[in-house]
Amino acid sequence: MKFTQPKLPYAQDALAPIISPTTIEYHYGKHERAYIDTLNKLIEGTEYEDMPLEEIILKSDGKLFNNAAQAWNHIFYFFQFNPDGMKEPSGKLREKIDEQFGSFDEFKKKFEEAGTTLFGSGWVWLSADTDGTLFITQSQNAGTPLTQNLRPLLTFDVWEHAYYLDYQNLRGEYLHNLWDIVDWNIIERRYI
Repeated sequence: MKFTQPKLPYAQDALAPIISPTTIEYHYGKHERAYIDTLNKLIEGTEYEDMPLEEIILKSDGKLFNNAAQAWNHIFYFFQFNPDGMKEPSGKLREKIDEQFGSFDEFKKKFEEAGTTLFGSGWVWLSADTDGTLFITQSQNAGTPLTQNLRPLLTFDVWEHAYYLDYQNLRGEYLHNLWDIVDWNIIERRYI
């Protein structure tokens, strides 16, 4: 198998009560595992077999794109959390957030609104272009800012399997609570 599922950098119960161990078990342990396993089967013996994951995302479509992008999106999502991480951005990223959105609190409101208003399943993203300008975007299904020539910095998963075991239909509450486990050290490293 070319692609393997990385081990999470925290214990399965470390994000509770924001994300429960049961959600980690099913969301990362089963959903993410299925995307990676399917991706490996789809690329076997094809031109994609030796490509990096990001290149597969940019050059594929249909089932291959969906599994490659979802594998990438989920790793990106789960590896931005740390229950003991930095709770707010600082430095150049904080300056840019304040400049573009008015304040960190206003940014969070706009980000949560983008997540609650996305119809159906998908993702809400904070990304930057090559000049460092920030964008809050929505993507449906397996969409990713990589296909828009943007550098993803932060994402919240708004597929129901990301929150339904813990929050049922309360997507907004789930989105609001995720700020307590986002590690802005990680997000800042993605911005630089």
